[in-house]
Amino acid sequence: MMGKENRTLDMPKKANESFFRELFNNLKLIVRLLKDKRINFWLKLLPIGALIYLVVPVDLLSLNPLDDAVVVWLGGYLFIELCPEEIVKEHRDALRKALEEEKADEEPPKEVIDGEFDDLSSDEAQ
Repeated sequence: MMGKENRTLDMPKKANESFFRELFNNLKLIVRLLKDKRINFWLKLLPIGALIYLVVPVDLLSLNPLDDAVVVWLGGYLFIELCPEEIVKEHRDALRKALEEEKADEEPPKEVIDGEFDDLSSDEAQ
């Protein structure tokens, strides 16, 4: 039992955060690609159709709720894969640049004030 390595629950916090960060970045990428006029209209129906499938109460597969997750993931994945590579790269670079600018704007506090706290109310009560 002790010999098992690379288990999901044992992963450091950063690895788990990177999964959700990547998921969020892919969602932003899909939104940007949906707004791009250079992407074929019929191709844009993939993620839209996946979201409609998520909302419609009738399921084609009976693996609830796994089928909904698989259809939404597959719709987004195929949409990104089938979009022209140059356009996807352009949008990924723009998202990466915006993230780097956001991180650069966050400055750590310049000064740390060290102090002690005296609870005077307990002294006054005596």
